[in-house]
Amino acid sequence: MLYQIRDGSVSVGGNLVLSHVDFDIKGREKIAVVGRNGAGKTTLLKLIAGDLSLDRDDKRNGPGIWQSRQLTIGMLGQQVFAHPERTVEEEILEDCPAGDTYERERYEYEQEYDRLFTGFGFAKSDKKRRLESFSGGEQTRIGFIRLLLAKPDILLLDEPTNHLDIKACEWLEEYLRSYPHAVVMVSHDRFFLDQTAEVVYEISGRRLVRYAGNYTFYRQEKQRRLAAGQKAYARQQEEIGRLSQVIERFGHKPSKAAFARAKKKQLERMERVEKPETDDVHLFTGEISPMLPGSKWVLDAKELKLGYDRQLLELSLRVRRGQKIGLIGPNGAGKTTFLKTIAGLAAPLGGSCRLGNQVTFGYFDQHSAQIQSEKSVAEHFQEHFPALTDKEVRSILGAYLFGGKEASRRVSALSGGEKARLVLAEILQSRPNLLLLDEPTNHMDIQAKETLESAFGAYTGTILFVSHDRYFIRQVAQSVLVLEDQTAYYYPFGYEHYLERSRRRDVRESIAAQVKAEDAALLAGMRAVPRAERHRLQEIPEEEAYLDWKLRLAGERMELAEAAFIKAVESSQSIRELWLAGEVQQEIRDEADQAQQAAWEAWHEAVLEWWQLLLRKKG
Repeated sequence: MLYQIRDGSVSVGGNLVLSHVDFDIKGREKIAVVGRNGAGKTTLLKLIAGDLSLDRDDKRNGPGIWQSRQLTIGMLGQQVFAHPERTVEEEILEDCPAGDTYERERYEYEQEYDRLFTGFGFAKSDKKRRLESFSGGEQTRIGFIRLLLAKPDILLLDEPTNHLDIKACEWLEEYLRSYPHAVVMVSHDRFFLDQTAEVVYEISGRRLVRYAGNYTFYRQEKQRRLAAGQKAYARQQEEIGRLSQVIERFGHKPSKAAFARAKKKQLERMERVEKPETDDVHLFTGEISPMLPGSKWVLDAKELKLGYDRQLLELSLRVRRGQKIGLIGPNGAGKTTFLKTIAGLAAPLGGSCRLGNQVTFGYFDQHSAQIQSEKSVAEHFQEHFPALTDKEVRSILGAYLFGGKEASRRVSALSGGEKARLVLAEILQSRPNLLLLDEPTNHMDIQAKETLESAFGAYTGTILFVSHDRYFIRQVAQSVLVLEDQTAYYYPFGYEHYLERSRRRDVRESIAAQVKAEDAALLAGMRAVPRAERHRLQEIPEEEAYLDWKLRLAGERMELAEAAFIKAVESSQSIRELWLAGEVQQEIRDEADQAQQAAWEAWHEAVLEWWQLLLRKKG
């Protein structure tokens, strides 16, 4: 155990923030702290940093905080440099532990400095610039570099991905995974937490709950615990009701008085199960189906030229009914322009863009949420859907986190994120069969994002969307359309698979890892044809039949490899929990991790083999 808080309470400004909490840091753990705004996440970081102290408590045994040794603790905060006239180089090298320019320690420090500096998106020439010439966000990154070079035993990070672009975030994730000491972090970037955290502590109701796993595991495990707690509470309430009826029925009968007293004592001795708190996130369990299914091919774009005063992009693409495609790429690549062109809000510079028969679409961008009304949320919603009863309106709004008093708030008093959530609820309730969404979750808290992720997952229509939230992309997109360098590439295996492939090799150099956007139709078409109908020798040439046969076998191998990978992941997670509990040795955990990696590589190779055969069949 590296660091421990036992039975600790913290008050700030006379208000109790944390009450009798336990908190552990073991070895080199990477820990995420999550909770609603104002729950006490930053307070916990300040307590660990030594900026705050535990409240005095005569009932607590011991000092409350224990350390295995004298620890160095560093916290990322707002940077204020004492000498802004200095250059970055002068500021950073002042902290170098080796004074002699030619010492090996100095050489290694400068190598690490170079790696960090470029990793955070700076050019090497920026080292010679004065600190005062950088923006506030850039100065924060420079302070972050200085902190990482100090390599404290416990690294405390409060929103570390602020002021970082996606490329720098990905680089930081890789760096923190290999960081040689413990890390405790607070972040609203769920994808970042998924990539870095091994343990999650949730702050709720002034208490801390520990979950062994990353952010996604925490969310799944919390849902499981809530469901189990609700069942246990319901069972006990049923038993309490039964015992109360027995006591009431027999309490006044002399012949049954002893029996009634025994039941009363049983009821009094019963250890009460606390009513579990309801989760702030609503999960949609049923389907959200469009009013009309629409045609099989939702969108057909041929040599479509996008842009305004100049051409940004040319693409050809067919989108099949039911696909959920995330548009990714750098700013200015044409993502928003593409959505506007489909919606008819921007004219193409050339080519054609045609929606299928009976395709109805709902369009959302940041202007969609700029609604002003003095009506309540419920009144505003019912105005759009007058056929709904008041009860139905409130039930639907509750599913989008406008339950109870929230439905009575004035629309004009809602925040930007809340207005966006209301508009998206209206769009989904109108049941179009195509959703065109441009940054739908901007300015939303995590609870709202996860509710909408669940809604879009339950939606059975077609979605084309743009988002900078990597976790949202991963949860919603079944495939991605990459727009860059005036070219569109369709990647059919999902966002996380795309990122993994990008790390191993530049995506643009691998035919097996991507296809041009127009080839999306081929993949969609193959998935739409029943397997039994793909192999019909009397209607197709022998070579094509042979390729179909090989494709079927490759598909079966791919499915078996995927099942083996899922099993290896489950086994690795179980062993990791045992390792964290000290029940198995590090070597066993390493073996499980290696088995998981080997299973992933086997599945990855099987997918690529199937994909290469598919490309060969086409061409």
